[in-house]
Amino acid sequence: MVQVDDAEADAYFASRPRMSQLGAWASKQSTTLASREAFDARMAEAEAAFDGRDVPRPPGWSGFRVVPSSFEFWYGAGFRLHERWYYQHEVEGHWSKRMLYP
Repeated sequence: MVQVDDAEADAYFASRPRMSQLGAWASKQSTTLASREAFDARMAEAEAAFDGRDVPRPPGWSGFRVVPSSFEFWYGAGFRLHERWYYQHEVEGHWSKRMLYP
């Protein structure tokens, strides 16, 4: 996993709907919330703070790019007799593919 740079985070944040952008400012991500009304009040504060202007990306708001080294697809079949395909990153831009026993 790799954190994206500020330019990419800014571009992604700018592409989000305005209410999602305001929600990023209003939310105290994953902390305990006393009530829905408390969050609604913080949303109203964010709406007032950015009324009539673009919503900037909040400090600390960013993103991560998942960079897999391998992944697997399972195609379901009865009695756990599924078909499994395993992909593994070999060299830049190239992946190997092989079938695995169920």
